[in-house]
Amino acid sequence: MKGIKEKYKKEVIPEMVKEFNYKSVMAVPKLEKVVINMGVGKYLKGKASDKKEELLNYFKRDIALLSGQSPVVTKARKSISGFEIRQGDPTGIKVTLRREMMNQFLNKLINVVLPRVRDFQGIDASSLDSSGNLTIGIEEQIVFPEIPADERDFIFPLEVSIINDASSKEEGEALFRKLGFPIKK
Repeated sequence: MKGIKEKYKKEVIPEMVKEFNYKSVMAVPKLEKVVINMGVGKYLKGKASDKKEELLNYFKRDIALLSGQSPVVTKARKSISGFEIRQGDPTGIKVTLRREMMNQFLNKLINVVLPRVRDFQGIDASSLDSSGNLTIGIEEQIVFPEIPADERDFIFPLEVSIINDASSKEEGEALFRKLGFPIKK
């Protein structure tokens, strides 16, 4: 099994140069980072502060297991009474992966995790934004092999955003297809 980095250097760069007529190999879009994100607001709503802390630690542990890196808790910047959010309340957990950690995670995502997703038919092309960045929603964290399903009290969704430096949606889509992401046509 070829890694993402090796495949990018040996196959993707020459194909992209040929397809998009880049003048230099440095103009070929490359992956910059992967952000794994999870919203925790609905799980913490109405809980006592000690229960909130316990739940946050539970979610942080799972995100750390699947990413290999310690996550950060994001907090509300301002109070919003309609959503019953106070300034400083935890609203999410995120982790940003770059370089080798990113490459390892993407290899695992493409080759192990996505095939384990129930009823997976491929990634919808509408998951790409106008800049060619890809966002994948995963409904259950237990599709990751590091997380034992039988020991989990909660099954929660998370979002994986793969950011690249493509200048258009077409370039980003071509990059992801050539890297082996199962994007529907």
